[in-house]
Amino acid sequence: MHSLLLALATSPAPTPTPSLRPGLSEDQVTPGLLGFLLTAFIVVLTAFLIVDMVRRIRRVRYRAQVEAERMAAEEAGTPADSTEFPAEGRSSRPEANGDAGPGNR
Repeated sequence: MHSLLLALATSPAPTPTPSLRPGLSEDQVTPGLLGFLLTAFIVVLTAFLIVDMVRRIRRVRYRAQVEAERMAAEEAGTPADSTEFPAEGRSSRPEANGDAGPGNR
């Protein structure tokens, strides 16, 4: 058994020829420029989707934090809008368009 394994380990493996089969050209077996451009587009699109997803998750966390603070303020008996920036008339809730505000970026 050992001699068979030794013979298989020492025998050279056949090397494939570097040429293509007859009838095939280089353009038929490579993706070319179009394949590269489509792959690059998918990579860029995925990066933008990941950035957008992170932004949306951050916004949801911020809204949940603000809602928890508002609920805690209501339970304590103080109105939520008067706890922060009473002179300027600002509230602690995020803007209507979903922007988390200046301190969250």
